[in-house]
Amino acid sequence: MALRVEHELHSRRRGRNTGVGLLLIGFLVIVFGLTITKVLQLGDARKFETFDHVARPQIIPQDEVETGGTN
Repeated sequence: MALRVEHELHSRRRGRNTGVGLLLIGFLVIVFGLTITKVLQLGDARKFETFDHVARPQIIPQDEVETGGTN
C-alpha cells in the first residue's frame, strides 16, 4: 500500500511547464502563420523559388534563355 503525496514543489513545476509549453505553441503558431502569409502573398510558385536570388537555369522560361535576357 503505497501512499503518494504530491509535494508543493511539483505543482509549481507543473504550472511553469504548462506556461513554457503554451509559449512554445504560441511561437510555433506565429512562425507558421508568417510562413503561410508569405507563401500566399507571393502567389506564383516560381516567385517563391527565385526568392533566394540565385539564378537557376531550370526555372528560367525558355524564351528568355534563347534571347539571352534575364528580365
